[in-house]
Amino acid sequence: MVTAESLPAELRRAIVQIARTPRLLVACDYDGTLAPIVTNPDEARPLPESVGALRSLAGLHETTTAVISGRALRDLAILSRLPSEVHLVGSHGSEFDIGFVHALDAKARDMHRRLERELEELAGEVPGVQLEVKPASIAVHVRRAERDAAGRILDAIHNGPCTWDGVSTTDGKEVVELAVVQTDKGRALDTLRHQVGATAAVFLGDDVTDEKAFARLSGPDLGVKVGDGETLATYSVPGTEDVATVLAFILEERRNWLYGEQAPPIERLSMLANERSVALVTPDARLTWLCHPGPDAPAVFADLLGGTGAGHFSIKPARGDSTQRNGNLPLGQRYLPSTMTVETRWSRLLVTDYLEPEAPSHRTDLVRVISGSTAASVVFAPRPEFGAVPVRLVPEEEGLRVVGTSEPIVLRAPGVQWEITNDGLHDTATAVVQPTPESPVLLELRCGTTDLGPAELSEVDRRARAGRYWSEWASALKLPNVEAELVSRSALTLRGLCNTDTGGVLAAATSSLPEEIGGVRNWDYRYCWVRDAAMTVRELVGLGSLVEADGYLQWLHGVLSTLAGPERLHPLYTLAGTTLGAEAVIDTLPGYAGSRPVRVGNLANHQVQLDVFGPVVELVCALAEARGDLRDQDWQMVRAMAEAVTRRWFEADHGIWEERHVPRHRVYSRVMCWVTIDRAIKLGEIYEREIPVCWHELRETIADDVLQNGWNDEVQAFTTAYDGTDLDAASLFVGLSGLLDPSDERFQSTVTAIEAELRSGSTVYRYRRDDGLPGGEGGFHLCAAWLIEAYLLTGRRTEAEELFEQMVDATGPTGLLPEQYDPIAERSLGNHPQAYSHIGLIRCAKLLAAQ
Repeated sequence: MVTAESLPAELRRAIVQIARTPRLLVACDYDGTLAPIVTNPDEARPLPESVGALRSLAGLHETTTAVISGRALRDLAILSRLPSEVHLVGSHGSEFDIGFVHALDAKARDMHRRLERELEELAGEVPGVQLEVKPASIAVHVRRAERDAAGRILDAIHNGPCTWDGVSTTDGKEVVELAVVQTDKGRALDTLRHQVGATAAVFLGDDVTDEKAFARLSGPDLGVKVGDGETLATYSVPGTEDVATVLAFILEERRNWLYGEQAPPIERLSMLANERSVALVTPDARLTWLCHPGPDAPAVFADLLGGTGAGHFSIKPARGDSTQRNGNLPLGQRYLPSTMTVETRWSRLLVTDYLEPEAPSHRTDLVRVISGSTAASVVFAPRPEFGAVPVRLVPEEEGLRVVGTSEPIVLRAPGVQWEITNDGLHDTATAVVQPTPESPVLLELRCGTTDLGPAELSEVDRRARAGRYWSEWASALKLPNVEAELVSRSALTLRGLCNTDTGGVLAAATSSLPEEIGGVRNWDYRYCWVRDAAMTVRELVGLGSLVEADGYLQWLHGVLSTLAGPERLHPLYTLAGTTLGAEAVIDTLPGYAGSRPVRVGNLANHQVQLDVFGPVVELVCALAEARGDLRDQDWQMVRAMAEAVTRRWFEADHGIWEERHVPRHRVYSRVMCWVTIDRAIKLGEIYEREIPVCWHELRETIADDVLQNGWNDEVQAFTTAYDGTDLDAASLFVGLSGLLDPSDERFQSTVTAIEAELRSGSTVYRYRRDDGLPGGEGGFHLCAAWLIEAYLLTGRRTEAEELFEQMVDATGPTGLLPEQYDPIAERSLGNHPQAYSHIGLIRCAKLLAAQ
């Protein structure tokens, strides 16, 4: 069997592109394409590899396969023995197995009988000439005839019956076919395309008759000629074995595009961070996600969303190593205590990964150390701009230089001998290295520089420095005595999502990890949400770290300085504090486990979310309490948030969940407007600041509005919004915020109603309503945390402890949590690691420890 690497690079690249079309049609000729040409046409059998590929393609979603042959449909079916999943079209398109073509009318039947008589007379007793009578045509085969006799017969036919009105002629290799209907393989291909709604088609053929199909190809279509000779097809391959290879490669790419390569469980991914960049590694030490020049920039390695073809940097025990008798599965992965350094361990092999925190701000420096006593296989396949930029890798004495990118990238790897291969678009470097206990192998990925020289410090010193950067910070935290180690890991994760240069805070490290496997709810969370960031740094303040909050408030002051008024604050911005571009789709990536579309940007940027002001004021409260003083610039921020609420609290909005329906008057948004004014008043009273007269009245007005309009007698609960009976976990804040006393029967009834409708085992859903998007989602860890807090406030500690234990059980082996959890499939969902989830875990641990 010919391998895919033997196909022309341009053809491989074209196959990769067409395999990603929404609805694909793959069609081919039979003789000379699926089956080799043989002397006796009755013995032409298709290659089993081609049949298998066609059948498997036909079984894929939104994929149709067909064979379009000059043979009669009945003969084609008997000879090919192709399964029913593959559509058969005979007689150059006049016979369809799925009944597209009407029966012949009387005039055509008369012409068919006349042709048969005339051709029988012309062929006469000439040895080797064979008539093949089909329902709408007659083919004259001269392959077995003596050459001169064959020529005379063909001339007679072309000068005779071929000139009759109503006869359509198709010439092939040593065959001429006369049909009584207007048809050819091109028309047949168009008929198939229309019937299945194909957005692109592939056609493979070898004969002159196949040129009519090639002539119908356009746009994203792909034509492949089999054999030599002039052709309208864009590409060609030598023979039928190559056809099997082409079909197998289409199958592989199409399957990966539709369903994704085998994806590691989301919660098992570990995050590297240095407060400027983030990266994710799989449980087997594959660098699966890294963006540069920052976390919200295009990906250099997007294996997480596109499989290995989208970029990865892998290290594992070399195949064939006799010491690795149990395969290449690692024994485990862990963070070095109180650091963001990750170790992945096999027997006799250890990979240590960390991002250097002391690198210049324009650089992303990832250090990978291979130690142990067994050989390791390394694959380096950078794919900048989500794989859209062709990459060349140039070996140099000290490593590899990545050529063709807007940002310079190098891999320092002294002493490593690389083998460079190309897939038609990108280079990939592979190597086998042999560490020893005394001499580990060092690989240093440097994005943002051309420098391949040695670092000033040894790797041992840099690793120790990177560890101290985190451990010294973690050692100063005030941790609760409930799940202290997991809380510490959550705090480290939150700090890793902070940007030390700008003060912005990521909502999560990734984009487009799905809320439903195979679904469309895939969002880009690599930005700074005003609300999420305030909640993140507030939890760090509660653990004793204030620097992140100071950085964030400075970031927010910068954003406000660009606005006409604080009420114009957008829900989210880039880490640099600028507005986002339009939300876009990267249609070249198949998505995690086939979950598409892959998105960059976020449409929520243009929404109205009136709950964002409250968390900012609560953050200032926490900072003032921690310091024992309210700074002037912080009071200025409080006044800005209160001013925004004063101007807009009565509007409908899209809310915390950023639904893409029309705005509603949401209970949670109104509660957080009340929180803004309530906390502002309390701050002013405690720290003796001038409080505007209108604030007290506004606080009462908003509270009355919520209590009168948010409560629904029918469901005995505070609902999502004033206009319906649907429930929302965020409405728990009526009691969690202090607007309503937790002992109030209305709050206790709301807790019970939300528990009944939205809790499912170990998790809590946001809501169950139709939000305008197809598909479903998992339960939210943050919502589970809110319910735990509500249990505690209503005296239900046992339920609180039980649900918290289940949240803890959902964490990955290195202590990280994504956004959601599917209690049915028992798997994690959503972007990872998610700030919200770790905020909830920290808060619940503190509340449980305090009681």
